[in-house]
Amino acid sequence: MKRLACAFIAGFGLFAAVGAHATETIKLATLAPEGSPWYEITRELAESWKASSNGAIAVRIYPGGIAGDEDVLIRKMRVGQIQAAVLSAGGLADIVPEFRALVLPMMIGSYEELDYVLARTKPKLEALLEAKGFKVLNWGDAGWLHIFAQKPVISPDDLRPQRLFWWEAGGAYIEAWRGEGFNPVPLAATDMHTALQSGLVNAFLAPAIVALSFQWFALAPNMTDLNWAPLIGATVMTMSAWQKVPDELKPGFLQAARDAGSRMTKTVRGVEGQAVEVMLAHGLVVQHVPEAMTGVWAKAMRGVYPRLIGSSVPAEMAAEVEALVKEFRATRAVQ
Repeated sequence: MKRLACAFIAGFGLFAAVGAHATETIKLATLAPEGSPWYEITRELAESWKASSNGAIAVRIYPGGIAGDEDVLIRKMRVGQIQAAVLSAGGLADIVPEFRALVLPMMIGSYEELDYVLARTKPKLEALLEAKGFKVLNWGDAGWLHIFAQKPVISPDDLRPQRLFWWEAGGAYIEAWRGEGFNPVPLAATDMHTALQSGLVNAFLAPAIVALSFQWFALAPNMTDLNWAPLIGATVMTMSAWQKVPDELKPGFLQAARDAGSRMTKTVRGVEGQAVEVMLAHGLVVQHVPEAMTGVWAKAMRGVYPRLIGSSVPAEMAAEVEALVKEFRATRAVQ
């Protein structure tokens, strides 16, 4: 899924080179807003890197999308304007399309399934990113994508007529959803608030923590309690910047980033419910999806798969993810 994401996963920056005496400033961009848990862990990690490098490295963080949406951040990394960024699976898929297989709607149904799939696909995905010039510093997730809408959404037919925010670079996805009768509107994530106010869109997909952090829920106060897909992502830096990191610093920097990513994932998963409680106290209404309707949703979502798999979603990766999910469920069934 696209353009939210990283708003919602911890990010960490790196430097282009370390001088003998000068302080190098590393530019890191993220959609995560200042004051959010993702931003705070990013800031803490930046401080730890500066300390462990004896002040040789300073990280300048560009939060809240001020450096642009994810497609813009990727372009800026490629030309050296920034060295690192936090990207959602949607942004990462602009570099390596295989990431889209991890966020097909209702393919993965639980955190246990997600962890099982990621543990077995991360090496391949990291290698593919390196081949494209990007080093993975850490992984994370920002919670489950839920539908937020100005009118209640319980069934797929409730969503079809609503103007659903979609990331502007997702052309193939837009056509796929339109082909199934939905009404996606391509926009930049940074335009979400204005679009909701003006009525340009009246529904969007986001994790609860993201909807709360950006206050989007106030303009679309109906949340459907259906796990659409996990919002995963990774913090990446350009390989050209990573190769300039002194060898003696690389292990410590990478371990600090991985530890921070694990801490963020644990934090996010632990506060998802709290985010919903806070929103409930400020006008949110949770729309319950009956168990029978969950099957209707699954059928509707899988109806989109043929329009995506083999075109924008690599068929081999989609088959691998589906096989791993089935493998996990079979293992749990016999326990």
